[in-house]
Amino acid sequence: MCASMFCFLLPATRKVKIFAPNIEQRDVVNHLKGSPADEKRNVLVESARLARGNIQDLAELKVGEFDAVIFPGGFGVAKNLCSWAVDGKNCTINEHVNSTLRAFHSAKKPIGLCCISPVLAAKVFPGCEVTVGQDKNVDGRFPDAETASAIAELGCKHICKDVSESHVDKANKIVTTCAFMCKAPLHEIFDGIGTMVEEVLQLA
Repeated sequence: MCASMFCFLLPATRKVKIFAPNIEQRDVVNHLKGSPADEKRNVLVESARLARGNIQDLAELKVGEFDAVIFPGGFGVAKNLCSWAVDGKNCTINEHVNSTLRAFHSAKKPIGLCCISPVLAAKVFPGCEVTVGQDKNVDGRFPDAETASAIAELGCKHICKDVSESHVDKANKIVTTCAFMCKAPLHEIFDGIGTMVEEVLQLA
């Protein structure tokens, strides 16, 4: 997904508001062919399509109005929210994404991240603990296992977890799960994301 979204939990209600940065996508993928298309799209506009229009510009977010933040993940994180897809551990992070992460962390509010999005925490919070699954390609299920090594090189601790599990860094209130970083049946990915969301809610 090249148009990444943000979900924020409203205080005490478990309601969700969705935000995305108002920026141009790095590229547009023709998913039928599996290759970039010769066109341009906007991340906020594409996210609005997926969110059925109920979305706001990330620049308008007020952290004090929310209990927690969840980054759903997807390849858009590595392409649009940061430059991990091109630069790996030397990536830069979108300014609004960076400031949002730091604001929630400073307010001691929980941050949930799944799929590739734990690399955002690894980049912004040296020393934190996250998981993107396994650090070895176990049975061919973790083809991007080298991401764990890059996380360690950033000075963070990678915790090996199965796809149905999540990891809680209690000191930083960061909850992560690997989701589609593992080649697994959808119900197992669903279970892992569910545990991440529940852990975030418990910390909120």
